[in-house]
Amino acid sequence: MFELIKRAKERLRGHSNVTPVMTSRTLNELVEAQVFLKCENFQRVGAFKFRGAFNTICQLTDEQKKRGVITYSSGNHAQAVALVGRLLGVRTTVVMPENAPMVKRAATEVYGATVIDYDPEKTTREEMAKILKADHGYTLIPPFDHLDIIAGQGTAAMELLERIKSLDTLLVPCGGGGLLSGSAIAAKTMEPTCRVIGIEPELADDATRSFHTKTLQTVKNPPTIADGTRTPSLGKLTFPLVLEYVDDMRTVTESGIIEAVQFLFYRMKMVVEPSGALGLAALLSGAVSAKGSVGVIISGGNIDGDLMSKILKG
Repeated sequence: MFELIKRAKERLRGHSNVTPVMTSRTLNELVEAQVFLKCENFQRVGAFKFRGAFNTICQLTDEQKKRGVITYSSGNHAQAVALVGRLLGVRTTVVMPENAPMVKRAATEVYGATVIDYDPEKTTREEMAKILKADHGYTLIPPFDHLDIIAGQGTAAMELLERIKSLDTLLVPCGGGGLLSGSAIAAKTMEPTCRVIGIEPELADDATRSFHTKTLQTVKNPPTIADGTRTPSLGKLTFPLVLEYVDDMRTVTESGIIEAVQFLFYRMKMVVEPSGALGLAALLSGAVSAKGSVGVIISGGNIDGDLMSKILKG
């Protein structure tokens, strides 16, 4: 699997951003560790999702590209697929919940995708995408449960470890597990002693429960502020990879997530969405007590202005 990540890195060369690694003396003092933030909020489309989407779509056959692709997403993966489609000349359709953040929906449409709304209370995004795929012959580009998606996402951790060389701990946000499993594979291959910990909101703790019970757990439309983690469960591919490569799973409260977004904005001058701040939330809240060198993947920065304003006002 690490070989797939290496190949993905080569495909992404010249197309994705090599995102910065940032530090803060104040943060280091607060958590008593050397913290390195891998800032995927500065990736194309403002999130790590571009990596997996490009790595997957660029490998499609000419016939598949001609027929177009479909995906389902609350926002970041939608934007990534839409932008990659525009770059490669591939028609894209995105199934998106009615309550998706407006900034993510708007960007998806600007990149040229056709957005199909659905009501999460009445149907599932997977079912709607399945129907559209059958009707139009689209190729499905799932948000996380695909080997090429996982490999693409793993390049974020690969870049971090190439820059820092040695990490004692790596904290990774977890929704469907694509970023977490890919990052864990990269970290464990490059730095076997690195402890990889996945972070979820308490209100969307299906992966944490799955990890500790070794049985796949689900959650339906969790009311967390971290919209990027509202996936119902880990996938058929990501669940066993998480069990094999991840050392632990922890959860953080909604107030902890808000505190992390505020810290990143006020102290580090960065706009980070709630899902992207989960790793930092775990450190600041004490959900994870890490020593030595700690890597934190900041997964994205796409957030509606109204929500950001409410968070900053407390």
